[in-house]
Amino acid sequence: MRPILICFSLLASSALADYRPVKLDPPAPSREFRAAWVATVWNLDWPSKPGLSPDKQRQELIGILDVAAQTNLNAIILQVRPEADALYESKLEPWSYWLTGQQGKAPSDGYDPLIFAVREAHARGLELHAWFNPFRARSTTEVNPAASHAIRRQPSWLMSAGSQTWLNPGLPAVRERAIAVMTDVLKRYDVDGIHIDDYFYPYPKDGRAVFDDSATYAAYRKKGGKLSAADWRRAQVDGFVRELGGALRRVRPTAKFGISPFGIWRPGNPDSIEAGIDSYADLSADSRLWLREGWVDYLTPQLYWRIDQEEQSFATLVQWWSDQNSAGRHVWPGIASSRIKGEGSDRARRSLETVNQIALTRRYASAGGGPGHSHWSMSALMEDRDGIRAKLKSGPYENLALVPESDWLRGKGDVPVPVVSAVESGESIRVDWQAGKEDGSARWWVVQVRGKGMDGWTTAKILPRGITSVSLRGTPAAIAVRAVDAVGRLSAAACLERSR
Repeated sequence: MRPILICFSLLASSALADYRPVKLDPPAPSREFRAAWVATVWNLDWPSKPGLSPDKQRQELIGILDVAAQTNLNAIILQVRPEADALYESKLEPWSYWLTGQQGKAPSDGYDPLIFAVREAHARGLELHAWFNPFRARSTTEVNPAASHAIRRQPSWLMSAGSQTWLNPGLPAVRERAIAVMTDVLKRYDVDGIHIDDYFYPYPKDGRAVFDDSATYAAYRKKGGKLSAADWRRAQVDGFVRELGGALRRVRPTAKFGISPFGIWRPGNPDSIEAGIDSYADLSADSRLWLREGWVDYLTPQLYWRIDQEEQSFATLVQWWSDQNSAGRHVWPGIASSRIKGEGSDRARRSLETVNQIALTRRYASAGGGPGHSHWSMSALMEDRDGIRAKLKSGPYENLALVPESDWLRGKGDVPVPVVSAVESGESIRVDWQAGKEDGSARWWVVQVRGKGMDGWTTAKILPRGITSVSLRGTPAAIAVRAVDAVGRLSAAACLERSR
């Protein structure tokens, strides 16, 4: 059951000089997943180049998180494993070249970028999802593998993929290693979700596969396997997705699991859609199955085309993906904001395209989940292409929003109502609160205010559980504070009203 949105009187009025507890009925805060990917491979988003000093790395990351918060995003999807390496302290895989300029070399001052990223993101009201590439081993031959890297230690796991090297998904040990890496992060870091991208098998080139797994397939057939090579590859990936979701749930049942597949499941679905590749056949990615079976908590199909691009229409694909969501999970499409004023046919793409695409994601938001989307990538917002940040802040991101609830991950019992007090001081209000009881269910706090002479409420702040005080400018007529648990459930509101 959802909490009843009624404010309870929790403190005696004599304890408050300017604000008194009252029973009010503030509306539930707005909900929408507003994310951006932050890619580390090739230093696409962060850090700006390999081998920066730790101070410079932290400075750049703080700049990214500040812009995200100022733009009213509420989530960052940070790439932490671009090629069987790590942008965090790991006993399983070496430090990433893209971080320190030498694979296997730790940051010089001993800091852990993922601990830092989680702490700083949460302090700004942002979820932090750790993004992994499950099977790519090397994206360029220019990087010298560390002695502890899979290329050195597990050569039997590898298969050539053109200019890249791949960990063979057909091998159980490869899939088990990927799952072990992700569960390790979920055990040790306070991330809000685990996210994987669409590189299950390498993308084809000129219509042809760039990898050779014939020996692995032959071994499968020799043991009595009956599936065709294409069906066998898909079965391995399907099993990996299902097993990964289950493993993550066992580690932390409230953490979200998301995948960002290629935006078209198969050409001809729906009829008007064409594509240069068939992700079902070429990448062995039956992404529609994962959504329908509820193996993921959210799917972020990469819908990087324009609304009016008939063969790959964004509008058509948003509706189609929403229609596939029979399990009622979240469908939060990826939007190519980085193509604003891009190259070739996208040179004329304006920021209004992104704004209009967000409107479509809201129109077709699935009944089982809340609306949402993710920007590819954060660089578009950092560069403020075609004034995108101002258009977002004056339009779809005018107000703060909570991440939608994942009600299939529901915790036990009600989320406790906080105990709240406020003191007026000059032109600001200090609001303090504490959990209603010490059960640890609160992960976030949401603070709402109602202005003088106004009927409407707005969300003023979204804060992590460790912050239990805030100063608000002005003298709002009423204040409401709610606890939010890890899956997005709201407590009832504790409300205060200005007494004079």
